[in-house]
Amino acid sequence: MFNALVLDKNPDFNAAVKAVDDDFLPTVAEGLGVTVAIDYSTLNYKDALAITNTSPVVRSWPMVAGVDGAGTVIASEHPHWQVGDRVVLNGFGVGETHKGCLAEKAHLNGDWLVALPEAFSTRQAMAIGTAGYTAMLCV
Repeated sequence: MFNALVLDKNPDFNAAVKAVDDDFLPTVAEGLGVTVAIDYSTLNYKDALAITNTSPVVRSWPMVAGVDGAGTVIASEHPHWQVGDRVVLNGFGVGETHKGCLAEKAHLNGDWLVALPEAFSTRQAMAIGTAGYTAMLCV
């Protein structure tokens, strides 16, 4: 069991932190799955829209919010990622069509992950987060 911020519409919208089973983790194409123990995620504008149900951000229900995250690989089928690798993720429909990172763990496509440089902690990576990434793209 692990905790996750679950968004659901059954029948009415609800956003709550819930204890969920590993069966709640999404499936990923064979050979690409990576399970990450999430240390940090940020609350982005898109997350706020999803959590408050004020915009049709979520495309698949139920959903775990969180469009970005940083943590440590705890299981991997992907040839590039090994248990213990520190990774960061931003985008790829996470928190919209694929369960996101506002949870204690996430099961992700390894092709979406980026190795976290040694110079950064997972906390520092998420202090920059999606907002910092977006700002970088603008300059």
